[in-house]
Amino acid sequence: MNTSARNDLQQHTTARLGDSLPFLRLGPRPDRTTYQGWQQWRTTRGSFVPAPKISLNQYRLMTPRKRAIHDLHRAASHVNMRLLETPMSARVTALMRARIQNNALRVEPGTRDGLMINGGGYQGKTETACQTAAEFEDFWWDLVEELGPTPIPGTRDLIAPVAYCQTPVKATPIALCEAILDFYAAPYGKNLRGMIRNVRGSIKAHSTSALLIDDITRLKMHREDDQDTLDLIRDLMSLDVTLILIGVNIPRSGLLREGWHDPRTGQWTYQRLKASRSYNPDASTQTERRFDIINLDPFDYTTDAGISAFLTHLAGVEDQLRLFDAGPGTLTEGRMPEYLYGRTGGIVGLLKRLLEDTCTRAMERGLETFTIDLCDEIDINLGNLPDRDPDAGEVPHIPDTTPARTPSKKRRNTVLDDRGTPQAADK
Repeated sequence: MNTSARNDLQQHTTARLGDSLPFLRLGPRPDRTTYQGWQQWRTTRGSFVPAPKISLNQYRLMTPRKRAIHDLHRAASHVNMRLLETPMSARVTALMRARIQNNALRVEPGTRDGLMINGGGYQGKTETACQTAAEFEDFWWDLVEELGPTPIPGTRDLIAPVAYCQTPVKATPIALCEAILDFYAAPYGKNLRGMIRNVRGSIKAHSTSALLIDDITRLKMHREDDQDTLDLIRDLMSLDVTLILIGVNIPRSGLLREGWHDPRTGQWTYQRLKASRSYNPDASTQTERRFDIINLDPFDYTTDAGISAFLTHLAGVEDQLRLFDAGPGTLTEGRMPEYLYGRTGGIVGLLKRLLEDTCTRAMERGLETFTIDLCDEIDINLGNLPDRDPDAGEVPHIPDTTPARTPSKKRRNTVLDDRGTPQAADK
């Protein structure tokens, strides 16, 4: 079979699977670090349809094949739970949306103030920032379609309101330029000066309003290359673009002067500048004065407001469970809320991992419920993450609260047990 015929067959098979099993992801996931991947993710985000909620009697009336497909759909629903807004993420979204919009409306030339989103690993910083940027772009495209000029046939659309890239693990000015240019599929240039010129040109030519640079704390400021990379980022601040820097423990990373969070004021306090041999000892203040820092913290279980917010979040997650015996109160009543907080420290990413793994175990065992005993069997293991840099704090500490236990015997699958005469399902 030649290449053309094989591609046609693959496309035909993909189309058939997409029509019959729309919940399956066919092909690679969108790569948000490229323009095409970002647009694919932006236009399809939130399109996943979870498995319908049906009774156990209705499930039993299905054919074996339909039961298998429904189980697969339920599993997909558990690993694709929608991102829920929290009081912490709402504050980040509000500030980020206002900063991008205000800078986009500013007509005077000059440096645009940026934003740093700070927090621990697995707390949803990247997803919150990307969702907010995508919402801005959705709004921007609505304005363009209503007020903007029509596309010119035969030309390439140069509009990219949002650009997203990740800081390379070994950061250098060249590597960061390559990461930005890869988003636009633009040529690199022959040397660093040419690469910087192409970066500046690409941002202007594509009318980019917001540039998101993730994992910014991969910069180690004791290295000369990393200091040069930060200088490059400062240089980009002079463009008509809002820089959104995302990282773990930014105030203590060296990107700014050494700082600590004052709980009384809710602000970051920085040490006084020390004498330096540098010709410009105040250079670090250029960054801290041009960027607001906002924290995306985990849930707090020490106050009534924090506990209420955590219970509200659990209720929203509970509604997305597709276990037959997991009804209202499964995650929000009894010891369960305190247990889940103790296992995850209130970190939304760890909570999601624990919930989806426990749901998978419940379906495998035929238990169709969510219990503490079942959660105890799940170990949250984040050790095999090739795209995460532990040295930069991107892998969070997992609370070691799982009690010692003896191995239990494998329980019998009871999903298909006869529990009485089933009622006829609606057609």
